Amino acid sequence: MARKEDPQFDIAFYESVLRRDSSYVDVIELLGGLYTKTGRIADGLKMDRKLVRLQPDNATAHYNLACSLALSKRLADAMKSLRRAIELGYDDHEWMANDPDLEPLRTNQEFQDMIKLLRSLR
Repeated sequence: MARKEDPQFDIAFYESVLRRDSSYVDVIELLGGLYTKTGRIADGLKMDRKLVRLQPDNATAHYNLACSLALSKRLADAMKSLRRAIELGYDDHEWMANDPDLEPLRTNQEFQDMIKLLRSLR
């Protein structure tokens, strides 16, 4: 029988793992997503910042940080992180164009230009 999804249980479990190994990047990434999914945006942002510090060349980490920053209404910082993600190789323009976390950036001309550029490179 499959385990019923329980984000609070998962959060508690991963937090206990992180207490034992504060640099466990897979757990940091999972916790960031769980925090955001459950509306704990500030905690998600904290995990995303930590992951970028531990893996400064990880394009997905920078993309996730951009999402957390956008959800926190820190739009200039979100754009900066998104630019960095693209510089590092992030290129999923379809997801970027439809990602609900990036909704606050939709009307930003630079954001729209990024998506156009990524589409043209495919």
